[in-house]
Amino acid sequence: MHLFIRTFFHIFVSLRRPRTSLWSESTVPMRVWPTDVDVALHINNGMYFSLMDLGRIDLMLRAKAWQRTLRRGWSMVVARETITFRKSLKLWQRYSMETRIAGIDERAMYFEQRMVADGEIYATATVAVRFVAKGASVSPEQVLAEFGTPPAGLVLPEWIHQWRMDTALPSTRRPAPHDWAGTPTP
Repeated sequence: MHLFIRTFFHIFVSLRRPRTSLWSESTVPMRVWPTDVDVALHINNGMYFSLMDLGRIDLMLRAKAWQRTLRRGWSMVVARETITFRKSLKLWQRYSMETRIAGIDERAMYFEQRMVADGEIYATATVAVRFVAKGASVSPEQVLAEFGTPPAGLVLPEWIHQWRMDTALPSTRRPAPHDWAGTPTP
């Protein structure tokens, strides 16, 4: 909810920007606002993922993919995400949020997102998004039938496959009991 008004503003702006392909890159010009920062006056680490939502929304809207998912009754949910920070984005600093699809596999569509200022990467993230309808996953075949086949050169990097396997939790249909037993304590 903390980006509620800003999200509507970005939706309004994205719908007026030139159309693009879902398989292209999206660039959103941004500025670090007081609501984005922590006591060190740089973007709070948790805020990066919230801001990156706006980049995915921009790409999906401009490619008309968002509208198609709504017509189908689908919604997008983040299944996993990882981020690496290089430099701090400071209060009032201008930057751009760069978003593209890194690939798709049998579980998710993967977005690569970057925060860029002065031609340099400040942070980069990979976000796995699943499409769901009525509580069930939408198959990759259905997703590709709706959005089209990705370009031939778009191959999901091997590290993403490994990351997905290494960070997987049990299915929601299987138990996942919480138990710290057996976990070493410092």
